[in-house]
Amino acid sequence: MVDLTKLWPVADYFVIATGSSARQMRSVCDEIAEMGQPLNFRAFRRNGYEGQSWIVIDFVDVVLHLFSPEARTYYDLENLWGDAPRVAWEEKKVE
Repeated sequence: MVDLTKLWPVADYFVIATGSSARQMRSVCDEIAEMGQPLNFRAFRRNGYEGQSWIVIDFVDVVLHLFSPEARTYYDLENLWGDAPRVAWEEKKVE
């Protein structure tokens, strides 16, 4: 996850992930959209869902990028936003 809060007024965070196939990326996209609904965290826009290499889901404050391995290397968002702090992923247990 990349923290953009002090660098970009459009979104606070980018979550960048790699999928092993287009089907897996679509499944992740669907699951994340479902998980957010009970928390009133709905996707504003989604692009690339029918493609094979990149899906972007805009939750306004958080933008999720799902890439194929080749597309992630090509776009290299981590390097593009190289001066943005990285946020370590922490799984929270739901009790």
